[in-house]
Amino acid sequence: MKTFIKCTLATAVLAASVTTAQAETEMVIVSWGGAYTKSQNEAYHKPYMKEHPSIKIINDDSASEGAAKLRAQAEAGKVTWDVVDVVPDAAIALCDEGLVMEIDHDKMLAAAPDGTLPSVDFGDAIISPCFIPQIVYSTTIGFRTDKVGATAPSTMSDVFDMKKYPGKRALQKSPAGNLEWALIADGVATADVYKELATEAGVARAFKKLDTIKKDVVWWTKGAQPGQLLADGEVVMASAYNGRLFAAIEENKQPVGMMWDAQVFELDGWVIPTDAPNKAEALKYVKFATDTQRLADQSKYISYGPARKSSAALVGKHATLGIDMGPHMPTAPANAKNVLFKDVNFWADNNDELAEKFEAWLAKG
Repeated sequence: MKTFIKCTLATAVLAASVTTAQAETEMVIVSWGGAYTKSQNEAYHKPYMKEHPSIKIINDDSASEGAAKLRAQAEAGKVTWDVVDVVPDAAIALCDEGLVMEIDHDKMLAAAPDGTLPSVDFGDAIISPCFIPQIVYSTTIGFRTDKVGATAPSTMSDVFDMKKYPGKRALQKSPAGNLEWALIADGVATADVYKELATEAGVARAFKKLDTIKKDVVWWTKGAQPGQLLADGEVVMASAYNGRLFAAIEENKQPVGMMWDAQVFELDGWVIPTDAPNKAEALKYVKFATDTQRLADQSKYISYGPARKSSAALVGKHATLGIDMGPHMPTAPANAKNVLFKDVNFWADNNDELAEKFEAWLAKG
């Protein structure tokens, strides 16, 4: 009898230890923090953990240094991340270096509800064999509604018009975006921007246009800064991510407006490290997190457009504000009449040279 009890207890302890081990399987997902990670947590992480109780998702908010840190982990032979949120140029570089795995999008991701293959549903958003698209966001212009007079700015030319709209501007401290906008403000059509910027004359033309506002520019380096500069009234206009401006306008009720003309469309998505410790689970997760419904669900929490065409019709109301989110998406037809698609290949080829010229231009004072 004692032997039976001991065996029974041993079996129970073993079962309990197995259950505990299963419950403690940790998957590390790297993202950008703030409202963006919160939106992922609500739309993806919590539902996934509910369906997979043996998985615990750990958030790591170091995506701004993601590529460099992943390289360091790989070099040390100790990769600890399972899924990493990246912008396209980082995905392309990491893929070329073999640090993230190639994906068969049609076999590894979920088809649309009507059977449309992921490669078709995501379309041009698949910019690399390793990149799993998630959202479309934009960098656009926000402005203080109480400081621009009766007529709000509506074109990129207005941003460069210091007579019509006097006051400080806040722009990201980077050549990307600013050089393109300078050309657009100088009369170049969005479709021809990169053709013009590929020439020495085009680059000179862009810097000459930037010269017209240079003394009135406050340069920002972190996504939270332009919103704060607008809130504090330190600038009249600021380039900012559309989701940050949405929060200022709709959530915080600040005297801020948003201009959609010449917004710069950019993508964001996932990659899976080649040596991810939980690669099989990571693949299950990204299949779940990028299906049609889940991408639409993220828009309940942040005003970024889902990267799948099939998700657009499912975009509903904000989870707490109760307002329709469709009109607030950068991809909404009314907002996307004149957009600039950031050419990641152009910047992959020219970033070092143009960044050097940009720094030299800034140093001129």
